[in-house]
Amino acid sequence: MTKIKSPVAKKNPQKLEKHGDVRTDNYYWLNDRENKAVIDYLEEENSYYAQLTGHTKDFQETLFEEMKARIKEDDYSVPYKNDGYWYITRYETGKEYPIYSRKKETLDADEEIMFNGNELAKDHEYFSIGGISISPDNTMAAFGVDTVSRRQYTIQIKNLKTGKIYDDKIDNTTGGSVWADDNKTLFYTKKDPVTLRSDKIYKHTLGTPPSSDELIFHEKDDTFGTFVYKTKSKKYIVIGSYSTLTSEYQILNANDPNGTFRMFSPRTRGLEYSISHYGDNFYVLTNKDGATNFKLMKAGEDKTSAEHWEEFISHRENVLLEDIDIFKEYYVLSERENGLNRIKINRWDESDSYYLPFDNETYTAYVSTNPDFDTEILRYGYNSMATPSSVIDFNMKTREKDIKKEQEVLGGKFNKENYVEKRIWAIARDGVKVPMSIVYHKNTLLSPETPLLQYAYGSYGATIDPYFSTVRLSLLDRGFVYALAHVRGGQYLGRPWYEDGKLLNKKNTFTDFVDCSKYLIEKKYTSADHLYAMGGSAGGLLMGAIVNMAPELYNGVVAQVPFVDVVTTMLDDSIPLTTGEYDEWGNPNEKQYYEYMKSYSPYDNVKKQAYPNMLVTTGLHDSQVQYFEPAKWVAKLRDMKTDTNLLLFDINMDAGHGGASGRFESLKEVAKEYTFLLDLECKIE
Repeated sequence: MTKIKSPVAKKNPQKLEKHGDVRTDNYYWLNDRENKAVIDYLEEENSYYAQLTGHTKDFQETLFEEMKARIKEDDYSVPYKNDGYWYITRYETGKEYPIYSRKKETLDADEEIMFNGNELAKDHEYFSIGGISISPDNTMAAFGVDTVSRRQYTIQIKNLKTGKIYDDKIDNTTGGSVWADDNKTLFYTKKDPVTLRSDKIYKHTLGTPPSSDELIFHEKDDTFGTFVYKTKSKKYIVIGSYSTLTSEYQILNANDPNGTFRMFSPRTRGLEYSISHYGDNFYVLTNKDGATNFKLMKAGEDKTSAEHWEEFISHRENVLLEDIDIFKEYYVLSERENGLNRIKINRWDESDSYYLPFDNETYTAYVSTNPDFDTEILRYGYNSMATPSSVIDFNMKTREKDIKKEQEVLGGKFNKENYVEKRIWAIARDGVKVPMSIVYHKNTLLSPETPLLQYAYGSYGATIDPYFSTVRLSLLDRGFVYALAHVRGGQYLGRPWYEDGKLLNKKNTFTDFVDCSKYLIEKKYTSADHLYAMGGSAGGLLMGAIVNMAPELYNGVVAQVPFVDVVTTMLDDSIPLTTGEYDEWGNPNEKQYYEYMKSYSPYDNVKKQAYPNMLVTTGLHDSQVQYFEPAKWVAKLRDMKTDTNLLLFDINMDAGHGGASGRFESLKEVAKEYTFLLDLECKIE
C-alpha cells in the first residue's frame, strides 16, 4: 500500500525581534486568509485528514447517528414568564435551528412564533441568532444575526404585531441591545472592525437610519471592552466597562433615554465590581479592600461611588461569592465552597435564610432564568456527570420543589445507576491538591489497560463544572473513563485558584494537568498507552504545552481551536482580543512577561522529539483564536517531530470558534474527535 505523504508547508523565514531577542517564524506567511497559497495549503491538510480517516467514515456516521438518537428532536425549553408573556424555545424533528415563540398570559394561549431559525438560516452555511430583546410594550423585538461565525452580528428590529422586519440594519455589533421605556430607543454595542473589541455604545431611534445613530460612549482604553444592559428592576440602563481585573459602570434612568449616563463608581485598577438594583439601593458584588473571594456591599441610589459602599455580606476565606439574584421578598446567593456550587436563599426581612440541599459528591447547580421580580419561585438547574439536567422551580416560601423538566436520554439504554461518578485529588509537584471529577460505566474495570480521556480548560477563572453529557455516553459505554481536571487557572477552588494559574503563575495550569495524568497512571486508572487528553481554545494552549512538556504520558491528544502562538499573538494588537488579554497572560511588550510567555508558548517550544498521536481542529473564520495559529503549529510539528504517530489537522472552512452552527451539525465534529480516540484504542466495530 502506498504511504500517503503528509502536507509540507513551505518555509518563508520571518525574523521577529523584541527586547533584543530574535525569533524566526518559518510559517508566518500563513496568516493571510486572502492568499491563495494559504487556502491551498489548508485544503491540502483537509485532504490528508480525509484520506487518513477514510476507513473511519462509516463509524463516524454510526457515532453521529448514535449521539443524535439520544437527543429529543422535538424538544423545548421550560417556559419562563416576563411582562405577561411566556417565552419558549423549541426544536422540531429533523430541524437544525431553534424556534423562538411566546404565549400571552397562559400556556394554553395561541403560540406566537417570533423567529424560526430554520427559515432564517436556509441560505447560509453558518447561522446564529442572538440577543433577542423585547420592547417594554411587548410589540417589538430587536435581534442579532451572524452568518459568518466571527461573532459580528447585524441587529434588526421586528414588529411582533405585523410580522414586519424593519429596514433598520445595524452592522458589526455584539448582537445584544436594550430598549428604553419609550419603546423606540435602542442602546447597543458596536465592535472595532479590525480587533473586534466591543468599544462603542450607540443609541438608535426606531425609523431613523443607523448612520445617524448617536455615539453615547466610546471605551478608548484598548484593554477594556464595553456592554449595555437593563437592571432586573427595569429602572436603569447600565453601561459596563470591563477588563480582566477592573470594572466600571454608568447608569441612566430607563424612562429618560435622552438623558446623560451617570458614573456609578470610576475604575480603579484591580477593583472589580458588578451591580444589582433593588428598591432605593444598589447591591455591589466586589473584591474591594482585598476581598479576594468577593463580598457584597450596598449603596444608595444617589451616592454610588466606592467610598459610600457599606458592607452587607463580608468576605470569607473559603467561600467564593459568585453572584446575587434579587427578588421582591428574597435575594439568592450563588456561592462555591471546596469546589461545589451552593445556593443560599435569604429573605430581605432577615426572617429566613437557608441553603438548598445537594448531597452528591460532585455536581453542578446553578440559578437559571429568573426575569420575574415579584415571585416566590426560584428557577434553578441541576445535573452531575451521571445525572441528566433538571430544571427545577423552587418555592422559596414553602420550600416545595417542582421538577419542570428532566433531560430525556432517548434510546431506552440509559440508566444513571449504570455509571460511577466521584471526585479524586491528585498531589501536584508543589504539594497542592488538585481535584478531578471522574465518571465511568460500572462495568468498566479500572486497570492500566483502561482508556481514559482527561479534559481541562484552566484559564480566565472559568470553571468547568462536572456536567452531564449525552454525547459522552458514546465513550463511557465503550469502556472509557472521563476525567475532568480542575486545574489552577480556573476558579473551582475560589479566586486564589485562578490567581495561582495566570500571568507569571501560568505554568501551574500545565504542570497541574501533567501531575493529574501521572496520578491517574500511578493509581492504575489507566496507563500512558491508553491515556488521552483534550482541550479547546485556552484549553488548546494547555494541550500544546503538555505535548511539549510530557509527550510520553499520552497516546493521543485532541487540541480544539488551540491558542498556541502566544508571544506573536500577544504582540499583535490588531488581532481580536489581544489587548484585553494582557491581565490574563501579561503584556509581552514588558521583557519579564515576554520571556515567561516564550518559555511555555507551544509554537515557540516545538522541538525534535516524539509527539503523541494528535488531532488539531480550527475554523477558518475563527475570531477568538485565528486559524493561522494551529496552522503554523501543525506545520512546525510536521517538520520537527521524530515519530510516525498521526498528526491530523481538520479545518472547517465555513465556521469560526464555536464550530458548526446547526444543532446536529456540531455533533458531527464531536463524532470526528471521538472516532479519532476510539480508532487509536481499536474500539471501532
